Amino acid sequence: MTYTVGTVERIWRYPIKSTGGERLVRAEVDARGLVGDRLFAVRDGEGKFGSGKNTRRFRRMPGLLQLRSRYPDGPEQQPELLDPHGAAVVDATAYLRRYLGRDDVELAREQAVSHFDQLPLSVLTTATLDWARTAVPGVPVDERRFRPNLLIRTPPGTRPFVEDDWFGCTARIGSALCVEFVRSSERCVMVNEAQQDLPRSPLVLRAVATAHDTRLDALATVVAPGPVRSGDAVALL
Repeated sequence: MTYTVGTVERIWRYPIKSTGGERLVRAEVDARGLVGDRLFAVRDGEGKFGSGKNTRRFRRMPGLLQLRSRYPDGPEQQPELLDPHGAAVVDATAYLRRYLGRDDVELAREQAVSHFDQLPLSVLTTATLDWARTAVPGVPVDERRFRPNLLIRTPPGTRPFVEDDWFGCTARIGSALCVEFVRSSERCVMVNEAQQDLPRSPLVLRAVATAHDTRLDALATVVAPGPVRSGDAVALL
């Protein structure tokens, strides 16, 4: 027995970790997640990856979210880095060193250490996104603040944070892709940061912390690989 909980509204891939990503109509998903997602990162001389926070693996590098990345020739090739005006840069490492004011950073492909903060796939519903918009009136909010891979359109009347109900469940997305929902992301100051036309605001993280213990989305592992397309049905098994 299956139960349809929504449809895929938008698909996002982030070729270079912590930069703005690219919106897709179709993507392949394997055991690692969306093919090419966060496959590259900005790595410093200590081996830490550029992020919105400082941890054992990550180094806070303000400004990365003002940049974007994409695969103009597909994820089998090197990604393209776009400056804050949307122009492609010729040499990503050289540009990043000037832009960040650091001579120890480089664009690096993932090797032994994962570029993911947590699990391979992040899923967010429109019900939760609509809540976020009303929780911080006057602050522009869309899914880019939360950086999901999949935004799922849920039926009218669906409650916010419905993703919590999916933990421990397997879902089929489209005809072949199956994922298992595990837990939610613990959000950090990155949701507050400015990116492109979204201004910085501390109210976003504060609202998520007050309403839902800083957690928002559903993180998933991939049970069976396959394609995902805009409009695909999402059905709990």
